[in-house]
Amino acid sequence: MTRTRKTRPTYRSDRQPHSKAKRSPSRRQTTGFRFKWRWLALIILMIPSVSYVSMLDVKVREQFEGKRWALPARVYARPLELYTGMRLMSDTLDEELKALGYEKIETLSEPGQYWRKGNDFLINTRAFKFWDATDPPRIVQVRFQSDKVSSISESKPERQLALLRLEPKLIGKIYPTHNEDRILVRVNEVPNLLVNALVAMEDRNFFSHYGISIRGMLRAFIANLKAGDLVQGGSTLTQQLVKNFYLTDERTVKRKLNEAIMALLLEWHYSKEQILEAYLNEVFLGQDGDRAIHGMGIAAQFYFNRPLEELKLSDLALLVSLVRGASMYNPRKHPQRAIERRNLVLDKMAEQGMITSVDAEIAKNAPLGITEKPFGSVFPYPAFIDLVRSQLRQDYREEDLHSEGLQIFTTLDPYIQKVGENSMVKGLRKLERSHRQTNHLEGAMVVTNSDNGEVLGFVNGKNPHYAGFNRPLNAVRPIGSLVKVAVYLTALERSRTYSLLSPLDDMPYQWVDKYTGEVWKPQNYDFRSHGRIPLYRALANSYNLATVRLGMELGLNKIRETLHRLGVEREFEVYPSMLLGSVSLTPLEVAQMYQTIASGGFRVPLRSIREVLNHEGKPLQRYALSVDQRFDAAPVFLLNYALQHAVREGTGRQVAQTLPSNLILAGKTGTSNDLRDSWFAGFGTELLTVTWVGRDDNKPMGLSGGSGAMVIWGDFIQKIRPQSLAPVTPNSVQWRVIEGTTRIPFIVNHHFNNTVADRSN
Repeated sequence: MTRTRKTRPTYRSDRQPHSKAKRSPSRRQTTGFRFKWRWLALIILMIPSVSYVSMLDVKVREQFEGKRWALPARVYARPLELYTGMRLMSDTLDEELKALGYEKIETLSEPGQYWRKGNDFLINTRAFKFWDATDPPRIVQVRFQSDKVSSISESKPERQLALLRLEPKLIGKIYPTHNEDRILVRVNEVPNLLVNALVAMEDRNFFSHYGISIRGMLRAFIANLKAGDLVQGGSTLTQQLVKNFYLTDERTVKRKLNEAIMALLLEWHYSKEQILEAYLNEVFLGQDGDRAIHGMGIAAQFYFNRPLEELKLSDLALLVSLVRGASMYNPRKHPQRAIERRNLVLDKMAEQGMITSVDAEIAKNAPLGITEKPFGSVFPYPAFIDLVRSQLRQDYREEDLHSEGLQIFTTLDPYIQKVGENSMVKGLRKLERSHRQTNHLEGAMVVTNSDNGEVLGFVNGKNPHYAGFNRPLNAVRPIGSLVKVAVYLTALERSRTYSLLSPLDDMPYQWVDKYTGEVWKPQNYDFRSHGRIPLYRALANSYNLATVRLGMELGLNKIRETLHRLGVEREFEVYPSMLLGSVSLTPLEVAQMYQTIASGGFRVPLRSIREVLNHEGKPLQRYALSVDQRFDAAPVFLLNYALQHAVREGTGRQVAQTLPSNLILAGKTGTSNDLRDSWFAGFGTELLTVTWVGRDDNKPMGLSGGSGAMVIWGDFIQKIRPQSLAPVTPNSVQWRVIEGTTRIPFIVNHHFNNTVADRSN
């Protein structure tokens, strides 16, 4: 059976008569009509409001959950690694600890402190997260004897340590474009006293409200009404975070309304701990030139040169006092005002039972304890930081260096750098005083590890802390006689033809350019010829005539190939004058060239970076040691023997007289035309040092390699006291006695001949 829907039948009597006159609606119909329209109007009005709140909600969540801050990259020196038997002066360790911000005190109570009595140290080390492990804080005793580390022991637990690694020194930063500086901190790592002080002073109901304080807003409204202007905010910590994080500083009703809505949204989505952590990292706490100090982490370093976890109650209260006005309560400019504000914070904490009145009084009587100069305002190694950035650009985008908060661990040795700077500055002044014709001198020094190519020192001129023209990195100058090692190494590789005793003619020589007819007549430095001399003496005394004759006999292209194999990547034209140093290189490129000689024939790329971590301390890239054998050990061994003679008896004999008689080093002087450039490259077992002296305007300055750069090198060596050169004699080399007492190495096994050379061509 099919059911049909029943409908009311329509009758004619139900129809309304057609008439122009309208019937008035009933009161019931009118009320319903108006009610519907009110709801419709309310809905219509709510649509943009809901849409606006939704837009704010998206903004809150996107920025809070995304990349909140552009973080500066932080550049560290190498960590000081101490081990038993290490050659190190006790005063050097003292300087290192002071540079790291350690406090010298009699009774150790917390990390970052040390005690010294003579050659004995007691150090409370800081924890630090390295690229390979996190070193915990520990109390250790370090003892010295005869300028060596005699023992390292830990007190709890009692045990001997094979190695002690101190945290590295922060030596530079690469800032975001807006120059905000911050160190991110985790809320669970922040001292509880800091959180208590912040809540007591800024928002005592922070852990109970929902983002806004009605009472505070009413109080602010009344104050503003009385003043006729916006004079008080009544903001919670959440509202302060919203204002700093999302909004501008304009003082309008619209901005205040947005602040309240966004604070409620922030509290809706995120926990109190998350909001507090963001606040601790965002709050503005100082200005240093164009650098803005944001967050408690960097503020601790900026004012106290100590990490946040090492600060005392009085220090933490001072940081909180800066929240309301970093300029007004700047402790360096307004110390008395800062003390009064700090003490107010301490009183508030005592009133609310967060600390005892006794603790408050002790803290109130404490000095400000800030450093005289802002930490991190000026970093002392701009030339080295330039080198680091140039090598980083090979692997990272420029924007990543400015914003990703990379932690860059470098190879710089602060002690070697300091000694190098002192030797350069004092040496240039001394040269200017002792040689009247010399003025406006500048210089450069590059110090590397002979084995692994790490750049340990990078000195730029008489004002090494000034970020000007980077001479060790960018000054391209003729290298003079430094190039001669390529000539003699090319010859010694042909061991069937040449040895250290091979006679060379140091006689007048001329070369005529077949295209221009120009005649080139080189001269020795003393304007004399010396007849037939053994090869090693020609190099030790840097005789030009003998070198040119040898180089022309070997072939200019072969010399160029040897230079490239030594590590010279710069292209240059091949002329006979290149045999005497018309080739122009930077001090860094010269160091790369001599690194191959110092390492026994292995090309080791010079590097300034060890590790790169992200801002959370996770490794991104390891700069592993790269080694490429470019020459057999035997000819390089012979070359180094000749370079030892150059220091002891040749062009370096003047400086050799100032060094210990048992110190064996190898080196070579270099002088360009008209005494415009003075060079010296010297090395031992550990260190290679290249020094240049000249004028930035390239005018003659009257100094040869021996009277200029070598003098500064000698002063540096006296202070550093490196290990003597002690290369292992290759199996293919034997020693022979000549002239009664002189022992000369000879290559007796020729199986290696040209093997390495052929592979590199």
